[in-house]
Amino acid sequence: MRYNRLGSTGLIVSELCLGAMTFGTDPGRFANVAGLDQSASTALVKQAFDAGINFIDTANVYTRGQSERFVGQALKDLGLARSDVVIATKAMGPMGEGPNDAGVSRYHLMHQIDASLERLGLDHVDLYQVHGWDSQTPMEEALRALDDIVRTGRARYVGVSNWAAWQIMKALGLSERLGLEKFASLQAYYTIAGRDLEREIVPMLRSEGVGLMVWSPLAGGLLSGKYTRGDDNRSQGEGRRAAFDFPPVEMDRAYGLIDAMNRIGQSKGVSVAQVALAWLLHQPVVSTVIVGAKRADQLADNIGAGEVTFTRDEWDELDKLSRLPHEYPGWMLGFQGSYRDEKVSPRRTPG
Repeated sequence: MRYNRLGSTGLIVSELCLGAMTFGTDPGRFANVAGLDQSASTALVKQAFDAGINFIDTANVYTRGQSERFVGQALKDLGLARSDVVIATKAMGPMGEGPNDAGVSRYHLMHQIDASLERLGLDHVDLYQVHGWDSQTPMEEALRALDDIVRTGRARYVGVSNWAAWQIMKALGLSERLGLEKFASLQAYYTIAGRDLEREIVPMLRSEGVGLMVWSPLAGGLLSGKYTRGDDNRSQGEGRRAAFDFPPVEMDRAYGLIDAMNRIGQSKGVSVAQVALAWLLHQPVVSTVIVGAKRADQLADNIGAGEVTFTRDEWDELDKLSRLPHEYPGWMLGFQGSYRDEKVSPRRTPG
């Protein structure tokens, strides 16, 4: 297992992070993804920790808090030292029916951090993230609440998930101007079949030193190897996509990639999923890739992705098949800046 800094912080995290969305049996919003009882959840935590993973990500809305409880109980049952594990959770989604039971208001965040800590059985989390954009809360209010959560010792770092580049940039500017804790990380969707992040967000992350935590690196199971152009199991009740066809993917491009990744995987004796994960692990902007599993063999396969390498030809083929269509102003920035780029030695790449 390799380790990276989380963005520009001094926090060191494993390049793979165990996602706890599968933990819990509560029939709530995430029932199609979850389903593991405490014993199975604890077994996955042990397997991940034994493999060198030191990072676990959960959220208050996962199985209506049950995921957090299962994570906390697993840490206790396994006797893991608090200093050996990095725990992240999130808040923003609805935790009740009331008008203030969701969002990133001071009211909601201060309630939810305490509720999450109670469920986890901890006195602090290492990373506390706002789980999405709240159009009804002034940004400054949310940032001041997050700052207070850090200053009172309930969290060590703060992060954000599923915000646009301009929103994150505005927040970083406000935090700097007001002397508040800055976002250390962004948790976002990014796969070889969905590289939209590269248009605006990736350049911003590099510029500002914000870490990237990747969620759904297999595009909701689409890149698991179960699906091909001629044998699409999404309509046949198999795999996560059968019940929850998310996130959206441009299917023609994805099937072309799956064909190529299957061929590359067979030549290396590895799975399609490992090729997809390895592609992300080769991206310099990525701090950690969140992997979720329901079975030990799935988690073992994900962990094996860290050993996959690419030749120059393989890398170029995958890049060509997955490259985003040109879009303004990106094509103009590249056109005007190319003469400067040619003056700098290229970064080391696979092969």
